[in-house]
Amino acid sequence: MESNTVGELTNVLQEQQYAGRRLDGFLRKAAKAVKKQPVLAIAVCAMLVTCLFVPVDAKYLGYFNWNTLATLYCTLAVVEAMAHIHVFEIISKSIVLKLRNLRNATLGLVFITFIGSMFLANDMALLTFLPLGYFVLHSTGNYKAMAFTFIMQNIAANLGGMVTPFGNPQNLYLYAYYRIDTLEFMKIMFPSFLTSVLLMVVICLFVKPVPLELKEDHRYKLDVKRTVIYSVLFAASILIVFRVIPYLLGTVAVTIALLLLDRKALKGVNYPLLATFAAFFVFSGNMARIPAVNAFFSRVLPVNTLLFGILSCQCISNVPSAVLLSHFTADYAALLPAVNIGGCGTLIASLASLITFSEYRKHNPHQIKPYLVKFTGLNFFFVILLYLLETII
Repeated sequence: MESNTVGELTNVLQEQQYAGRRLDGFLRKAAKAVKKQPVLAIAVCAMLVTCLFVPVDAKYLGYFNWNTLATLYCTLAVVEAMAHIHVFEIISKSIVLKLRNLRNATLGLVFITFIGSMFLANDMALLTFLPLGYFVLHSTGNYKAMAFTFIMQNIAANLGGMVTPFGNPQNLYLYAYYRIDTLEFMKIMFPSFLTSVLLMVVICLFVKPVPLELKEDHRYKLDVKRTVIYSVLFAASILIVFRVIPYLLGTVAVTIALLLLDRKALKGVNYPLLATFAAFFVFSGNMARIPAVNAFFSRVLPVNTLLFGILSCQCISNVPSAVLLSHFTADYAALLPAVNIGGCGTLIASLASLITFSEYRKHNPHQIKPYLVKFTGLNFFFVILLYLLETII
């Protein structure tokens, strides 16, 4: 009898020890995952908190901007495929030879991103030109300049598209929602646009004109056939944004093409970034449905649309802020600059900033804290100066 009792106790203890080891293993894996993808972890936690206030229902499906997610997936896959045939190394070599020093290269990278955002939208401009920035700096050994260059490219992407109705997603929404005249739209945004250009030039001039020298001069031969095919796929990805190509058709076409041409490109897609976007869509969608949030904006927005619009972007990003706040004010002349200026600031003020952070972390996983300090300082410098400008004019 005693022998059976001792045996049972032993089994219970062994089971408890086994369960403890499993729990410990799970916690270690969870901690490792959070450390590896901190922004995704924050986004998921924020999403889950809002789900406590807004139970899951059919409206959740309406939160997701499927065009944005499809374009992001397709562009990431195509850019990865282009990297595999060394397109960016070839272009970056040309930039190094022509611009010759770090200051010129920084100005070139920042303003090609700035101009690109006017026509491609901010997310696409970053997906296109951040890899180029990386290869220019990597090939010349200027690793320390990467954080500053990436951050300035990010600011350029967020502010470059502000002057055109199609330059940023929030512009497209507000332009259609308020039925703003095109010339009036550009007139509203031009002072901040011009000031942004001047500020970026001045800041980039502080970069030392260190001569650029290729550390490893690989003589890659351009694969013309694949470059043409990938360029067509990239153009198709961009056209998804403007709804010229249905997002489902575009996604299937790009996936099939890369399955045939470069399967590794599909494996190399930054899927945690896609998950982060999806989590923030749910978070912002739920925030807009919480009565207390709606009541708060109903009270404060009429007091200072510009200020509270900018502050809203820092918490729920600029596109959701534009959608949410448009229901509480008719003052589009203040809301427009608010959701464009507000794209700078915190890491979640614009989803484009998450793209930049993800790209930087991929290349510099041990330099996150210095990056975030520089990112916050430079972004809020732009936010404060542009806000003061808008209060004066």
